[in-house]
Amino acid sequence: MNDIAVAGLLIATLFLILGSGVWIGLTLSGVAWIGMQLFSARPAGDAMAVTIWGSASGWTLTALPLFLWMGEVLFRTRLSQDMFKGLAPWMQHLPGRLLHTNVAGCAVFAAVSGSSAATCATIGKMTLPELKRRGYPDDMVIGTLAGAGTLGLLIPPSIIMIVYGVSADVSIAKLFIAGVVPGILLAVLFSGYIAVWALLNPQRVPPPDPPMSFAQKLRASLSLIPVAVLILSVLGSIYAGIATATEAAAVGVVGALVISAAQGSLNWQTFRDSLLGATRLYCMMALILAGAAFLTLAMGYIGLPRHLAEWIGSLGLSKFQLVVMLAVFYIVLGCFLDGISMVVLTMGVVMPTVLAAGIDPLWFGIFVVLVVEMAQITPPVGFNLFVLQGMTGKDLLYIARVTLPMFALMVAAVLIVYFVPDLVTWLPRQMAP
Repeated sequence: MNDIAVAGLLIATLFLILGSGVWIGLTLSGVAWIGMQLFSARPAGDAMAVTIWGSASGWTLTALPLFLWMGEVLFRTRLSQDMFKGLAPWMQHLPGRLLHTNVAGCAVFAAVSGSSAATCATIGKMTLPELKRRGYPDDMVIGTLAGAGTLGLLIPPSIIMIVYGVSADVSIAKLFIAGVVPGILLAVLFSGYIAVWALLNPQRVPPPDPPMSFAQKLRASLSLIPVAVLILSVLGSIYAGIATATEAAAVGVVGALVISAAQGSLNWQTFRDSLLGATRLYCMMALILAGAAFLTLAMGYIGLPRHLAEWIGSLGLSKFQLVVMLAVFYIVLGCFLDGISMVVLTMGVVMPTVLAAGIDPLWFGIFVVLVVEMAQITPPVGFNLFVLQGMTGKDLLYIARVTLPMFALMVAAVLIVYFVPDLVTWLPRQMAP
């Protein structure tokens, strides 16, 4: 069989098994096993055992369960309420007023969470009822929250960056630092959209709260100190070269437990729930990563990545055309798969093409995170849309429609980081070795 027929058979098998309800990790392993049995001379069983053990026992991957646990602990604290109290007084004089708490709150929580869905849910459980009570329009409240929730993937620590770093063999610490400036850029774009909307629709913005003195604002902001210290300890230790991503994750877990204890929300029940929640999530991700590692090995033996890279190279695409093609590919794929599955499923095929085109794998990692963010708000499998549907009871298509402006701003962010790549690469270059 030629390469196109082999690729078509494996893709058809993949979607057939996925459609039958089999777990993604097992599906990836199954397709890899079929591919090796049919099109490779190496025994599939031996390759499967060696690859899955190697992918599951890597030291780099240790950061993943630790950051998941940190996010689970913080999800069960009063952090979102404290952030709202600390941020709200400073937003009153901006066009759009408290709508900016969605963006600022998500940006702050993203820096200690790593998950888009957790960021969206944690900030949403505070801002949704509060902004509705004050009379802010539902379309703007829900749309900005859905978009800003995706910052959980881009602003470090990020679960998807760890997955990409492991899959593409790129430094996770450098990926974390590379995401800082693009994350701030996206948050600024979201807030800028809110400000423009507010200036064009002043009648839809509720009146401001009673004025507060500067001293009162500072007192309210004291509630931001614990999360600020946690962010500085995690990201600062990585940037200064004091800690690896895994060691910083351990610092984050200890800090999250201390914050939780100081707020009085740490008891045996919350400790147990956070540990079980992180364990469940990690087991799901580890199974997907193990299956993807085996599939990548199988495709390497079959020769598909090399042949695909040669085929794309023969098309004579410019670097920009290749990036546009990959962006469309990931956005379409995001309509059917979650972000982690998208990354692990495609890296074995896409990375040889990207490297052959001379694209920096560090920059490409941030590009992938940005397009995966778009997938978080595209139906039918947009995780943030599901989170908000559960929290608001609104129709999924309504939530997708009010989130469209945020999607357009993400497209703009991708174009900006393409034409100004230093926004991604400058900060990692300044890191301590």
